[in-house]
Parts: sequence; structure tokens; C-alpha cells
Amino acid sequence: MSRTTTIWTFVITSVALFMATLDNLVVTTALPVIRADLGASIEDLEWTVNAYTLTFAVFLLTGAALGDRFGRRRLFAIGLGIFTAASVAAALAPSVEALIVARAVQGLGGAIVTPLTLTILSAAVSPERRGVALGAWGGIGGLAVASGPLVGGAVVEGISWQWIFWLNVPIGLALIPLALLRLKESYGPSTRLDLPGLALVSTGLFGIVWGVVRGNAEGWASPEILTALTLGTVLTVAFVLWELRAPAPMLPMRFFRNRTFSAANAASLFMFFGMFGSIFLLAQFLQTVQGYGPLDAGLRILPWTAMPIFIAPIAGALSDRIGGRPLMAAGLGLQAIALGWLAAVSTPTVPYMSLVPAFVMAGVGMALFFAPVANVVLSAVLPREEGQASGANNAIRELGGVFGVAVLASVFTSYGGYESGQAFVDGLVPAVWVGAVVVGIGAIAALFIPRKPRAAEAVVDERELVPEAA
Repeated sequence: MSRTTTIWTFVITSVALFMATLDNLVVTTALPVIRADLGASIEDLEWTVNAYTLTFAVFLLTGAALGDRFGRRRLFAIGLGIFTAASVAAALAPSVEALIVARAVQGLGGAIVTPLTLTILSAAVSPERRGVALGAWGGIGGLAVASGPLVGGAVVEGISWQWIFWLNVPIGLALIPLALLRLKESYGPSTRLDLPGLALVSTGLFGIVWGVVRGNAEGWASPEILTALTLGTVLTVAFVLWELRAPAPMLPMRFFRNRTFSAANAASLFMFFGMFGSIFLLAQFLQTVQGYGPLDAGLRILPWTAMPIFIAPIAGALSDRIGGRPLMAAGLGLQAIALGWLAAVSTPTVPYMSLVPAFVMAGVGMALFFAPVANVVLSAVLPREEGQASGANNAIRELGGVFGVAVLASVFTSYGGYESGQAFVDGLVPAVWVGAVVVGIGAIAALFIPRKPRAAEAVVDERELVPEAA
């Protein structure tokens, strides 16, 4: 593949990844304005954020599987079209109910686009440049997640909340023809579609995520939540059992027999748990307790969010030389220490400069983790199975984020609230400590990644691999 084609592939997939991933947290700083403009309740505002995360997490495996079946470039363009159209609907939403529906459809489009950015990019770069390219890809994804509050705050204060969604439209309209013209079409290992697997995993994850998201509002022992969590768990177990015997599984369970794949995905789950939940609360702390506006709050998190720009490319190059294990473990360790620091020093009147070292440490840790993780995960599978591995990794990461926001919010409401600055800090401190501990567990999980993962580890008995249908 020519250098020009590789560059175009990197640009197209990176911009698409940033746009889709940014929308995880971009509306958080716009919620007070949306509430006043659309007359939304507190629960409505929750779903404005959670509707996107819910569908994004549930349909990631589906998006990867459809790309393998019908063509990754074709589905990438379709996903961009869905995401762009839903952004228009969100910007024009006349009510909060319409906004929530549009956000859910956005999540579907993002779930199709995100895993395909990784597989398309991986196929476009040479093996010797793969670590650098995927390191930059990981850094862009991490930057997009962490930049959500800053971008949302800037747009809300500079224009209006609707422009959070209007900004996606010209980008999407430009990317669709570029993708069709510049990207190379590719397919997964099987032309058969695992429809029972798609149904089981989608409904199972939907039940679990629904229960986790609504647990705080409805009560964890309520019939609705218990039913959702139970059915979701049963269907997810049924999915695993089905995949063990399916003739063409969408997610071969033998992937998890590979220590590299299992440990990297466990580390991703714990990383997103702590990072999503903590950013969700800390962004509110700067506004609710310290009195900053949305843009000012986003700017003050910049020492955290800007680090991937500088660190991720270096870490990606290093991962080719020393492997992803030490970088991921060090990154998670730094992130855990930084969250512990923030929990230890937070008071209603804490000076901002007391938070800056922890923000910088968290940003460096985030970059060290995101840079090598994609390369580590894909190194554990055969090249033709990268779509399945990418979908699994992204789904696990997003579910970690959902669990993190739900659990840390539950801890927050158990110990504090919004009645005063001190009440907010009373809830913030134990919640962020929980996030620090969980990320620390992720660092331990990363240590189980082999020092030098061998390509041979990904090659199992060929009798387990299903040949492509004629």
C-alpha cells in the first residue's frame, strides 16, 4: 500500500474516531443549559448522556461483525451516515425526548464506526510502523474522551448547545465520500453472519447496561433493575455458550484463552471504569463547588486532557521496542496514583494549583495506556480476526465506562450530594478513591500480559478456524 494511501487512511479513521468518541462526554458541560431550554428533568438529563453510551456499548460487537460480513469500508461509510443524520436530529430536537432518541441513534452510528477505524487502519500500515500508527490511534481516542467537557463547554459558551451536534455534520459529510474514495475495502474471516450471537449479545448487554444505568434512580433492589440485570446476565451467558459451539462465531471464545488478549481487555475495563467515573464527577466539582463556568472548567482539566498529544506518539514507538506490558502497567499505575492524589487533596476551597500535578500525572498515565493497548490486543489474534478483536475490546472499554459512571455516582450519592460544596466533596472523595483502587487493579491486570507476546500465541489449531464460505 502506498504512503499516500496510508496517510489518507490514518487521517480519515482518526477524525472519525475522534468525532464518535468525543460524544461520550461532550454534553456533560451543556446539561444545565439543555435543562433550561427544553424543560428537562434530572432523569431526562441523565438519559441525554446515557442514551449514547448505552447504544454505543451494546452495538459495538454488532458493528464489527457487520463490517466483517458486508465490507468494512462500506459499513464505515454507512455508520458515518447514521451518526451524521442523528447529529442533525439532535441539533433540531424540539423536546428532550427527541434529543434522547437522537443520542441513541448517534450511539448506533458510533458503534459501527469505532471498531472499524482500528481494523481499517491496522490493515493499511506496514508491520514495522504499526506500533506508531496504533499508538497515535489510541492517543486520539483517549484525547477525545477526556476532551469532551472542554469542547462542550467552549461550544456552549461561544455559540449554543445545539452546535455541539451541528459541528459533527460537515465533518461527517466530508468523511463519507473520502472514505469511499480513499479507503481499501476488506472483509472478515467468514462471509456468514452469526445472527443468534448478534441477538444474544445485543439483548444481553442491553439488559446489563440498562440495569446499571438506571440502578441509581430506581433502586438496585427494584423489580425493574433486578429483572434487567438477571435477564442480561442470563442472555450474556447464553451468548458465551452459543459462541463455544457456533459454526462461525462473531467472537471466538478461544480469544480469551490467550493471556495477552484477556489481560489487556481486563486492564481496559478497569481503566475506563476509573477514568469515566472520575472525569464525570471532577468536571462537575470544578463548576458546582469551585464556581467555574463550563469553558473555564474544561480549560482547567487541560493539563490532564492535553498530555496524550505529546506522550502517545512516543509511547507508541516505544511499544514496538519494549512491548506494551510495561507501558500499560506504568500508565495505569500513574492514573491510580493521580486519582488517589485528587481524592486526598479535594476540599471545597482547594487551590487549583494543588490539583495540577495530579492532572498532569493522570494525563501521562492515560497516554501511556492508550498508546500500546490497540497493538497489544490485535497482536493476540490472527490478522483476519482483527475486526472481532477490535469490537470486543471497544465494547469492554465502553461497558467499563458505563459501570464507572454508575458505580461512582452511586458512591457519591451515598456519602454526599448537591446541597452544598462540602456535601459535594463528601461524596466526591470516596467515589474517586474507588476509581483509584479500580484503576490500580487494572495495573495489576496489565502485569499478566506476557513480556514479549509472540505472534504464534494467536495461531491456534487451524481446525478451530472456520474457513470462509464460498
